[in-house]
Amino acid sequence: MKRQVLVVGGGAAGMMAAITARRRGADVMLLERNPRVGKKLLETGNGRCNFTNINMDYGCFQGENPRFAEAALRIFGSTEAMAFFKELGVVPKEEEGKVYPWSDQASSVLDLLLYELETLGVQIRVNAFVAKVRRVGGKFRVELADGSSIEGDRLILAPGGKAKPSTGSDGNGYDLARSLGHTVTPLYPGLVQLKLEGPFFPQVQGVKLAGTVALWDGRTVLGRERGDIIFGNYGLSGPPVFQLSSLVGRLLEAGKEPVLQLSIIDRMDRAELAAFLNARFRQAAGKTLAFSLVGFINKRLIPVLLKEAGFPDLKRPADTLTPAEIDQIGAILTDWRFPVRGTKSWPSAQVTVGGVATGELDPETMESKLVPGLFFAGEIIDLAGRCGGYNLQWAWSSGFVAGENAALRS
Repeated sequence: MKRQVLVVGGGAAGMMAAITARRRGADVMLLERNPRVGKKLLETGNGRCNFTNINMDYGCFQGENPRFAEAALRIFGSTEAMAFFKELGVVPKEEEGKVYPWSDQASSVLDLLLYELETLGVQIRVNAFVAKVRRVGGKFRVELADGSSIEGDRLILAPGGKAKPSTGSDGNGYDLARSLGHTVTPLYPGLVQLKLEGPFFPQVQGVKLAGTVALWDGRTVLGRERGDIIFGNYGLSGPPVFQLSSLVGRLLEAGKEPVLQLSIIDRMDRAELAAFLNARFRQAAGKTLAFSLVGFINKRLIPVLLKEAGFPDLKRPADTLTPAEIDQIGAILTDWRFPVRGTKSWPSAQVTVGGVATGELDPETMESKLVPGLFFAGEIIDLAGRCGGYNLQWAWSSGFVAGENAALRS
């Protein structure tokens, strides 16, 4: 008689787990609370589905033990993921390490996953909200909100985290994990916009620039990232900010006062910038201080920057600045600092920081050390990756390992 494997969650990790378990000979039922599976996958990579990254290693993740990811990435890493999707029909293309389907459509990746699930004979039950899971006589009983129940020999929990609750990830999976005796570490929004102190942000909302941001805890730099940075009416966003945001929740919870440093001009050092500005202002005879920076700094930023640097008179002649005053302007262009007041909330987050404690799971199999036959995959586990395909790769890696071992382990 075939082993019965139940998979809770029809996201990336759940679909991979279901496909793998079925390929290994198990009977598989996939339970999804939404009217269809793969809803969150459609939003990845701005709809293009950045499904892996060739620069993958456990150092791209954070959690209580990032090395937990090492085994799964070794077993099923980016090379294996690309081979898997090529087999399904996805033609991959790389952009600075990020891998996308040639179609640039997340929907095409989902279509091919759905085709494989159907071809393999995986049973998919949608609108199936899992209210309770129990261990009964060596089996797992899954009780649904509609009053029905299903039993299986093995259970894989892959319900996602709390990020983007509109896709069905509202944190219910953590309650299921706790009910089976597992510990859930504190949860925070990750890969999300940062709320910063400053009354001027509404004035510059929508301004985009290429620069560098660094997160400081006192005198310690916790991380530094470069790329496109976007001003919002609350603070800053953009990939570099997202990368650092995953560190913020724990800092604020611990009573820390993190500071974000923005370098708008990051391709010159302070001495080079001072020489450049000195020459520019000397050549700007007849121009106001504000107008003298047009063509160098985004026009909408100039009034805010100058006032923050201590120059409220924007009409002051540019060629009257002293070397010390020029250094003041150079300082804010290279080292503008903002106290971090928080992050945007779960609807804006791309990933959950925190989750089921990795010390309670076997990294080689994704099986619970507390409950035999129970497996975990994806975002529910305490591992959060960087922006750029890392979180989807974790879904594929952990889903593959969980699916294979749920089907084969005695």
